[in-house]
Amino acid sequence: MGDISREEMKNTLRILVATDCHLGYLEKDEIRRHDSFQAFEEICSIAEQKQVDFLLLGGDLFHENKPSRSTLVKAIEILRHHCLNDKPVHFQVVSDQTINFPNTFGHVNYEDPHFNVGLPVFSIHGNHDDPAGVDNLSAVDILSACNLVNYFGKMVLGGSGVGQITICPILIKKGSTSVALYGLGNIRDERLNRMFQTPHAVQWMRPEAQEGCQVTDWFNILVLHQNRVKANPKNAINEHFLPRFLDFIVWGHEHECLVDPLEVPGMGFHITQPGSSVATSLIDGESKPKHVLLLEIKGNQYRPTKIPLTSVRPFEYTEIVLKDESDIDSNDQNSIIEHLDKVVQSLIEKSSKRAVNKSELKLPLVRIKVDYSGFMTINPQRFGQKYVGKVANPQDILIFSKASRKGRSDVKIDDSERLRPEELNQQNIEALVAENNLKMEILPVNDLDVALHNFVNKDDKMAFYSCVQYNLEETRSKISQDADPLKFEEEDLILKVGECLEDRVKERNTHSKKDMAFTSSIQSSKDLGSKSSTAVGSAVSFSDDEDTVKASGSKPTRGRKASSKAADDTPIKTSTRGRGRGRGRGTSSLKQTTLDASLGFRQSQRSASAAATATVRSIADTDVMNSASSGEPRENEVEEINDSSENDDSLLSKGRKRTAPRGRGRGSTQSKRGKKSDNSAVQRTLMGRDDSNDDSEDEDNARKILNKSQPRATRNYGALRKGR
Repeated sequence: MGDISREEMKNTLRILVATDCHLGYLEKDEIRRHDSFQAFEEICSIAEQKQVDFLLLGGDLFHENKPSRSTLVKAIEILRHHCLNDKPVHFQVVSDQTINFPNTFGHVNYEDPHFNVGLPVFSIHGNHDDPAGVDNLSAVDILSACNLVNYFGKMVLGGSGVGQITICPILIKKGSTSVALYGLGNIRDERLNRMFQTPHAVQWMRPEAQEGCQVTDWFNILVLHQNRVKANPKNAINEHFLPRFLDFIVWGHEHECLVDPLEVPGMGFHITQPGSSVATSLIDGESKPKHVLLLEIKGNQYRPTKIPLTSVRPFEYTEIVLKDESDIDSNDQNSIIEHLDKVVQSLIEKSSKRAVNKSELKLPLVRIKVDYSGFMTINPQRFGQKYVGKVANPQDILIFSKASRKGRSDVKIDDSERLRPEELNQQNIEALVAENNLKMEILPVNDLDVALHNFVNKDDKMAFYSCVQYNLEETRSKISQDADPLKFEEEDLILKVGECLEDRVKERNTHSKKDMAFTSSIQSSKDLGSKSSTAVGSAVSFSDDEDTVKASGSKPTRGRKASSKAADDTPIKTSTRGRGRGRGRGTSSLKQTTLDASLGFRQSQRSASAAATATVRSIADTDVMNSASSGEPRENEVEEINDSSENDDSLLSKGRKRTAPRGRGRGSTQSKRGKKSDNSAVQRTLMGRDDSNDDSEDEDNARKILNKSQPRATRNYGALRKGR
């Protein structure tokens, strides 16, 4: 019997599979800071006890893209303790290792003569620890350079359009068993989705047929780290995108533990989803018991064995609908608190009964989702204070929600929409725009989404700046291709900017996403102190430079004096920001733009055309602006605006800008030196039209409209000022 078992062991490849360890999660929390390391320590201990050939990790080994020194040290200590020993390695890597491990050394770590590696670890990267920076390095590269981890599945996106990748397997042999291990580190789901649907964008390399080993003799395993379940199919990878020659798939990134392999109908392969080893989201899916998978492969046969993790902190989750509880009075808050206290106590008792090791009982995580439709809420932090020292998360035991009007089925879809911690704290911009039926008029949605992702998750401080600069330059270059932009009709200018946006959206859909591009709608000019208006008067771009510069290369304006001149061939003009918090003076073109914006006329294309006409002519007419700066009336300019069309005349009669509040210094409509702003000319014109009774009635009507539609004045706090 012993000889038979030894013979089987020689031909059986034993792999321990785990995903989403998230080392360093909540490392500053006094209670939960060690949870991720204790779970990873247990995983490595199980690998030693079961005498596996290697440990396979499915991404997100680290929780942060730039893990702290403490997290790196603890991870290296755990791997060094369990992986470096004199135990023999019984399998061979027979593929080209320089392709499988594209690092300085180019070979599997246990073949290094300077190290005794007894437990090889193979890992791909996830979305939390993905490569970034100039050298495209990941935190897993650090462990690879230490010869503790074999890092594979790192793709170089080549080609044009959406890009092209080639997935080469690590060919492993143990006795008569041959395994082809494919790895695909995390790529943005939208892009990988398009790549799978683009012919020849994703190429799979197969092992060559050799004497005694045909292509069909290889057992093919794929490890990937992508969205699996998503309401928007473009933000996930469909299982049917994967090739049919695969036999077994390890799916990372999803935190719900579905470790039992499930066959995909019509595809012929099985999928296991081990889930995370530490609870990072307090939702129902993460409350299920955590497991790792022992995978034994012999020939083309495999045997899965799930192994529970006992060091994981217990987590109890339940949902309550207050209107379904008979002992709660909707007008009595104390009755709600008493009922919730009973529920919390029952969950704590339930957790203690489930504990395997009573001597090392950990404080449990408790989460109660409360549907408070028709009831009042209570303060979750105040409620949790009485459970300090009894639960691990006293500050967020309760989470309140309301049932959807369409039914509770919609709410449940959100919870089962699986289980990434970031989904609880932030929302994808593309989904937000689609959900609210918003129309992006300045920026492509994809650029905005990529910029925010890199700023938050990759700590890219220049993400927004690079995005703004890229889109501004792209729009300017396309507008400047015409011979004389100042001779455009107002409708042409509006259409030109719209065409630029459409072109950028098409480019984003067919090419890889550029790093960031932002701009802001015209409404933002009411909130921020640093502004620059475009020639069409329909968009305002922002800069946090202290000295503003004209977009076409004209000289910058410094000090407290606002620029009142513009080059004849300059379609774009900027304004300076004076000292103080959001009290900078704007140019005449900006004031004309904000006039229409404050009156809420942006929805009307006719009013937008009038704003564009006034802006272009005020920029082009340098003599008129010089006369305005010297205090002379700007009658000619007002006449030109009034002569544009009859409707434009009525627009200006109704569109007088409201005087700024007193005591605002440089933010008032009249400067300290007694020079009147551009709006004073419009006001004098409006006041001068009181000669006839009809004109006075028109002005009264205009004032009534202003009182109704004028937005409330708010202080600007200079959100884009440089940090000191």
